[in-house]
Amino acid sequence: MFSIAIGRTQVLESDMSRAQDSLKAKRKADFIHNFGNGYIPLKYFNLDLRYLIKFNQYEGIRTGLGGTTSDKLSEKFRINGYTVYGFKDSKYKYSIGAGFRINETHNTWLNAAYTDDLQEAASTKYLTDKRIFQFFEPRLLNISLFYHHVTKSISLQHDYTPRLNTETQFYTTNIDPKFDYTFVTDEGAFTSYDLTVAKIALLWSPFDIYKPIEGGVKKTHNAFPKLTLQYTQSFNGPLDGQFNFQKLDFKASYHFIHNKESHTELDFASGVAIGDAPLTHLYHAYPNNITKATIMQRFSVAGLNSFETMYFNEFFSDMFSILQFKHFFKPFYHSTFSRPQLVLLSRFAIGDMQHPERHEGITFNTLDKGYLESGFELNQLIFGFGLSLTYRYGAYHLPEIEDNIALKFTFNVTL
Repeated sequence: MFSIAIGRTQVLESDMSRAQDSLKAKRKADFIHNFGNGYIPLKYFNLDLRYLIKFNQYEGIRTGLGGTTSDKLSEKFRINGYTVYGFKDSKYKYSIGAGFRINETHNTWLNAAYTDDLQEAASTKYLTDKRIFQFFEPRLLNISLFYHHVTKSISLQHDYTPRLNTETQFYTTNIDPKFDYTFVTDEGAFTSYDLTVAKIALLWSPFDIYKPIEGGVKKTHNAFPKLTLQYTQSFNGPLDGQFNFQKLDFKASYHFIHNKESHTELDFASGVAIGDAPLTHLYHAYPNNITKATIMQRFSVAGLNSFETMYFNEFFSDMFSILQFKHFFKPFYHSTFSRPQLVLLSRFAIGDMQHPERHEGITFNTLDKGYLESGFELNQLIFGFGLSLTYRYGAYHLPEIEDNIALKFTFNVTL
């Protein structure tokens, strides 16, 4: 009897030890998942790492705090927000929002927000891209064209299936460009303006794999393609909206997985704006090169999907398409601090603008002849840092050879 009791005690202790190890592993996995999405999870609040510190040409250092309430506080409502300060423009920016879950099965949320902040001119934000977090966002360093906006919004998120996510948003916003700009229409010339806008976005990931878990489903395989479509309608009249225009935006991403360490990426994006759309709401082609005299003066950090040889504010369009190809070879070797990997890349952009004369105060070109650049990256040479070299050629090749070359750092970290 005594030996049996000892055996049972050992079994119980072993079961408890395995349960504790399993709980620790789950907590670690949850922490890594949240951290990878840009959050540090606290008990009732998740701290958002996107607002801790950034830098751009208009604000200089931009720092602050933000986050959202966690499921431990409530699974039916959430409160989110942030406040930041720009040291160069000496201005606070902030946002406060709240959401209420209407339906658990389809992850349906009704949200409202008030935002007073800056946004890069001619940039496109997809409603369904809720969590895009990078440890380091290189394009931000050299962006100089921003507009200030005060935006009041209401939105509805709804997943028809786990593979088809949608969001519909209605908002009013006051726009104040922070650069020399006048938008000329048949109704007059505008240096600031009010917009009343409705948007709907759909994200379709047809081949993602999910498994049922308690209270919902869990993604077990992230597959491609991923397709996003967004329609925007701006109204002239309702709630003091001043311009009537429409935008249709589309992007697609496909990864060809050759083996565990080698793959090819194809990314496509396109957009068209019709009507009285100001430059702040048109398109750039993701430029990431600063206007300096020499290659080394332009030496900075390469982006993930940006045109490294295209200068900031060089091109704007009211219709555009871009295509990017990247092939990742197997790393040369693995070590604790180094994992060198060769990446071949090529990018193409084409676009046009119907009435460039309506955008006064700023000088720019169009992309109607087609823009080309190609090159390579040597990533993760040491501590996640590598090098990138790209060359600009074709119709927009510049007279001075070195003005067509971009030599930059790369930075890649994988959790």
